[in-house]
Amino acid sequence: MKKTEIDYVLAAMLDSHNNVSDLNLTVGKSPQVEASGQLTPVTFDKVSLHELTPFQTEIFAMNLINADRRLTETLIKEGSCDCSYFLPEKARFRVNIFSQRGSYSIVLRKLSTKIPTLEELKVPAVLSGIAEEKNGMVLVTGATGSGKSSTLAAVLRLINENKSVHVLTLEDPVEFAHPHIKATFNQREMGIDFDTFANGLRAALRQAPKVILVGEMRDRETVEIGLSAAETGHLVLSTLHTIDAGQTINRIVGMFEQEEEKQIRIRLADTIRWIVSQRLLPKVGGGRVAVIEIMKTNLRVKDSILNGESEGKTFYEIIDQGDAYGMQTFDKAILKLFEEGMITEETAMAYASKKPVVGRGIDMIKSSKGEKTTDIEGLSLDADYNKKLKMQR
Repeated sequence: MKKTEIDYVLAAMLDSHNNVSDLNLTVGKSPQVEASGQLTPVTFDKVSLHELTPFQTEIFAMNLINADRRLTETLIKEGSCDCSYFLPEKARFRVNIFSQRGSYSIVLRKLSTKIPTLEELKVPAVLSGIAEEKNGMVLVTGATGSGKSSTLAAVLRLINENKSVHVLTLEDPVEFAHPHIKATFNQREMGIDFDTFANGLRAALRQAPKVILVGEMRDRETVEIGLSAAETGHLVLSTLHTIDAGQTINRIVGMFEQEEEKQIRIRLADTIRWIVSQRLLPKVGGGRVAVIEIMKTNLRVKDSILNGESEGKTFYEIIDQGDAYGMQTFDKAILKLFEEGMITEETAMAYASKKPVVGRGIDMIKSSKGEKTTDIEGLSLDADYNKKLKMQR
């Protein structure tokens, strides 16, 4: 299979459905696309690809790697590798190739060429405040494919439009190519411009940026250098694969030894500015919609980071009571979407952080609209109950 055929297959997969986010090539399955959160098989006019063979996925992998020696060695030694791929006049992809049961599988994430705005992403307007921060650490968390990179790109766009500063990004791979507007952008790609996030971040401290984007806080060393950068006057933006604000703090603390916990909690309390967690929910009528939990630092947040969560001082409770600071829990965001008719009751309950809270909220919303809140009907008082009871005695 030649490169022209590879490009034809990828282009046909992209054009097969609306809202394609990922292309999936797995042995034993026909090529599939993920559209609006669902995997769907693709058929082709010019080539016959029904069930992919190990040889075919390996040919795909070798073409995507494009004879890069470092990537080939990484794939053989570690069992997986990341790279980027450009399909002329169509799209750019973030590619992950990995070994499974002796063959290769490939997932290509479509990268947007247009840098979104916060308004276009339909996220809370309060997130524009991130672009106003002068220093500290901002973490955007969530599962793979939940829109973390898009949110950070929108924040960087806001900085780019309003501040004359040096912005340095460390990415794997570069997802959004930012133009120079007011800010000056230097975007470095792992494997091409630096070898690890920790080394790239260490070098960044000598490159005089005001804003540093780190693609992911993958290990203790990266977190430690990121905290040092935040403590020395830089604004550090990064991502973590955690489900909410509380788990994010616990994950970072858990990267360090027990005797270091007190010191790391002090550093986190001093440097954390925002933790934004994201989930994508299936929308009524198709597509997906983002729900976002927002935690912004204040005295209560700092106290819980320093001393850990306790009864009445959990991060969930602090966020739930932090409306005045622009905070919101996932559950409040979910209830708002349900009230607007954007998601179903089943979806709201499935993605809720605290199901009893969302359940009560749904009942209140349905009651205010005059809808039934229970399926139980036909109950009435039994006027003769006491008489029957006396007769039995």
